[in-house]
Amino acid sequence: MKSLYNTNSNQEIIDRINQLSPHSLSHWGKMTVSQMMEHCQAPLKVAFGELTIQQSLIGFLFGRMAKKKLVSDKPFDPNIPTAKEFIITHEPDFDAAKKTLIEHVSRFQNGPSVIKNLKHPFFGPMTAEEWDISQWKHLDHHLRQFGV
Repeated sequence: MKSLYNTNSNQEIIDRINQLSPHSLSHWGKMTVSQMMEHCQAPLKVAFGELTIQQSLIGFLFGRMAKKKLVSDKPFDPNIPTAKEFIITHEPDFDAAKKTLIEHVSRFQNGPSVIKNLKHPFFGPMTAEEWDISQWKHLDHHLRQFGV
């Protein structure tokens, strides 16, 4: 499994983000490319402890079981559900969304110490390594959604 803590894997994600343009179209889902880049920032902010979301009852009941799939080697399926807190309804500025997303991804190169939140709002307790896996898979999922 690739790791955002790894310089090469991190740069691979950044290179893929840099391939996006304001005209990139999705292969599934309803988000525009700018909405997707802002959406991808939210889980990173949760990991960094900069965005707090309360755990839902569904997460409390089923999150730990679902975490096994989250941290498996299998990529996310298209059209998986999105937490309502991560839905972007406005149209963000493309360049600003891209710049901020790259800055957040780059922070992972500092290693596991960047993770300040060890409890995911749906999946429950998570190690820094599990956060890394989930963030890489989430970014990969959305970059594949836009063909990069």
